[in-house]
Amino acid sequence: MNNRNYNIYFNTHTISGIIICALLYVIFFAGSFAFFRNEIAAWQNNASYKTYQENYQSFDKLLDSLQGETNLHGRDINFYMHREGTSAYIGYTASNDTVLNKENLSKITPEQKAEKKKGRKRRGGDDDSKNFMYNFANKTAGDYTQNYDMGEFLFRLHFLAQLNQVPISVGIAPFGYLVAGITAFIFLFALITGLLLHWDKLVSNFFVFRPFSKWKTVWTDMHTALGVIGFPFQFIFAVTGTFLIVNAVLVLPFSKLLYNGEQQKMYQDIGVTAHDNYPYSYKPLLADVKIAPFLDLAKKKWPESEFKRIVVKNFADSNMHVIMELEPHFNRSFAGSGILTVKVADNKVVEEKSPLADTSYGDYVRSIIYRLHYGDYGGYPLKTVYFILGVMGCLVIISGILIWLVARDKNNVIPRKRKFNFWAANIFTAICLTMLPVTAITFIAIKISPKVDQDFIYRVYFYAWLVLSLYYIVRRSIRRTNRETLLVGSILAFIVPIANGLVTGNWLWKTFVDGQRDLFIVDFLWLMIGVIGLLAFYRTKKFFQKIQ
Repeated sequence: MNNRNYNIYFNTHTISGIIICALLYVIFFAGSFAFFRNEIAAWQNNASYKTYQENYQSFDKLLDSLQGETNLHGRDINFYMHREGTSAYIGYTASNDTVLNKENLSKITPEQKAEKKKGRKRRGGDDDSKNFMYNFANKTAGDYTQNYDMGEFLFRLHFLAQLNQVPISVGIAPFGYLVAGITAFIFLFALITGLLLHWDKLVSNFFVFRPFSKWKTVWTDMHTALGVIGFPFQFIFAVTGTFLIVNAVLVLPFSKLLYNGEQQKMYQDIGVTAHDNYPYSYKPLLADVKIAPFLDLAKKKWPESEFKRIVVKNFADSNMHVIMELEPHFNRSFAGSGILTVKVADNKVVEEKSPLADTSYGDYVRSIIYRLHYGDYGGYPLKTVYFILGVMGCLVIISGILIWLVARDKNNVIPRKRKFNFWAANIFTAICLTMLPVTAITFIAIKISPKVDQDFIYRVYFYAWLVLSLYYIVRRSIRRTNRETLLVGSILAFIVPIANGLVTGNWLWKTFVDGQRDLFIVDFLWLMIGVIGLLAFYRTKKFFQKIQ
């Protein structure tokens, strides 16, 4: 490789990497835990989703309960299913019956209007629609913030959704999503230029690791070896992550050009969502208002699939339809989406698309992007591999920061630049490395606190992160930051399953014997983090003693 190309690759790789290193570490660290998002939610709620037995009669019971509180006649009701069908995000609209809608609006008190506007700042509106979460496993309901869990927090943190609260308007996307999208895009440059930088000596350098050499050599060998091993994984995540963040921006011009801005119509035409243009008839439904038989019908047709979304159009009206959107289990089909729409009045199927056989090009593209990014197509073995590769990505980032620092900590560099370089690396490592103990602290706090909601998780995680980061920044010792966060994080990792066992009685061995795999996997994951962390601390301690 000639010097000109080498310098271009080197400078592009270094500058792009150091700009995004801290944000990228947060994305990789939180994203690694987010592979076990559903398991963490089950662990927090102490209710195994793996042992849950589906009973679609619970949908009708829920609708009967809602009907006793609110007149549902003429409303559209949406069930967004998640956590393997054990819970749903439910929303119902204002009644399509104009007369009933006026009567319903007249019953809304000023206090309810104020509360609704406060909870719906983005959409606003004075109608009597409602959104809430419902857990079918333990029959509990609550709004989003009340049912917030650590799995949701880490999942959203991995694409920086919490930064959306920052009062910065960029027009095309929420601030946090935009930052995450830009970070993923820059990460592509860092990956490609890094590979080109090491291309000539890729094979020879891959097998070289010199742990007792000078510091720059140690970090360089670690950075190169782990970077090459994890390159395919990291490249996949950079590409799919960029697409997932900016897909709404890409879709917008096509929907405006071809569909006059009607995105829902576009999604229906390409088969992403079912058609739902069923008008309200103003005639009461003479049949029973039940949806369980239709859910049973869909599962009977496609038993190796699960519900993604269920829509009830025109509740209790003669033109009431039940729209069911399904997707196949990963062990049955990698790609696919199914639709079954039934008219309730005569039980007639008006739209049907098999999630197993009628796979379209759009299904393949969408499934490839989502499944490769979320790692939900191979069970726990694949999730474990994804988790390990995600942690390796964190190590590549940290070693890259230290290479950058050591390479610039030379006598020929003027003192003010050396001071700036140290403080930059010191701040980056403090922010990154404290995530391990902070995450463990939050898991422990969740178990010992009698009430956990979104505000609680935010306070514990972000305040602990701020305090520990400032502490290690002030300490001004990257070596101490590295070793102490590893030691403290490992000790706290052991405490997580202990706290769970003491509070709930669900000890590691008990959940394993009872077949509660989701509860077991979280405790076991933290146990392994503790073991590996202490081994790494012991090895680094011996290493430091030998080189001193």
